[in-house]
Amino acid sequence: MLALPVAAALLAMCCIQAGASVAKGLFPVIGPVAVTTLRLGFATLMMLGIWRPWRTPVRRENRRFILAYGIALGCMNASFYAALSRIPLGVAVALEFTGPLGVALLASRRSSDYLWVVLAIAGVLLLLPMGAGTARLDSIGVAFALAAGLFWAGYIVFGQRAGAGAGASGPAVAYGSLIATAIVAPFGVAQGGGAMFATTILPAALALALLSSAIPYSLEMISMTRLPAKTFGVLMSAEPGIGAIAGLLLLKERLSMTQVIAIVLIVVASVGIVVTHESPPRLSD
Repeated sequence: MLALPVAAALLAMCCIQAGASVAKGLFPVIGPVAVTTLRLGFATLMMLGIWRPWRTPVRRENRRFILAYGIALGCMNASFYAALSRIPLGVAVALEFTGPLGVALLASRRSSDYLWVVLAIAGVLLLLPMGAGTARLDSIGVAFALAAGLFWAGYIVFGQRAGAGAGASGPAVAYGSLIATAIVAPFGVAQGGGAMFATTILPAALALALLSSAIPYSLEMISMTRLPAKTFGVLMSAEPGIGAIAGLLLLKERLSMTQVIAIVLIVVASVGIVVTHESPPRLSD
C-alpha cells in the first residue's frame, strides 16, 4: 500500500523546507555549520529519548550501513546549509535534487519510468540559474548544493539498508543522527563558539531540530523502508517545488514564470511515478 509511505515522504518535505526557512534566519548570527550542529544535536537527543535504540540489537554485518547512513546524513546537512547561506532556498533545493534524481535513474527498469525521470530533469534544468542571471549566483553555493545532492543519494541508498538491517527504522535514524552529530559538531563549535548556546538561539534551534531532523527523518525512514529506491527518489522530486513555495511564503523569495513551469513539470513527474507504479515490494536484505 503506497498511501502511508507517500504521505510520510510529503509531510517530511514540508517540515524540512519550513525548517530551512528558520535556519536561514540563524546563519548571520552563528554560521551555517553551527546551525547544522544544533539542529542535529537536539534532534539526536529527541530521537534517542523516543526510540531508545539500545533496546534493538543491530546485526554486526549491518553496522557499516548505519555508519555510512550517519556520515551521509551529517555531510548532506552541512553542505546544504552552506549552500543555503549563499543562494536562494528554491535554487539550493533544485540543485541538491540531482542526488535522488540520479538514484531514481539508476534504479529504473521499465521504459515508462524514464518518461517521469525526463520530466523531472526538464524541471530541474529550468530551475537552474542559466543565462543572464547566472552571474549573480554564488559559485561556491552551487558547489555546496551539488555536494549535498551527492550525499543525499548516499542517504537514500544507505538509509534503506540501515532501516531494514537494524530491525526497526526508528533506532536506525537515532543511531545515524548520533553519528552525523559527532562528525559535524567539531566544525560547528569552531564556527559558532559560545554564541551557539545563547538563550536567544536555543528556542529557535529546538524548533529547527523538530522541523528539520527529528520529525522528517523519522518519516522518511518509514517511507524509504517501504518504497523502492526508484519510487522514493522520484517522489522526492516535489522537494524543489515545496522549497520554492516555502521561500516565497517565509523568505519572500519570489518565483518567475519559468520557475513555476519547472515546478509543475517536477510535480507531474512525482505524481506519475507513484500512480503508475505497481504495488512495490518492501526492501529486503
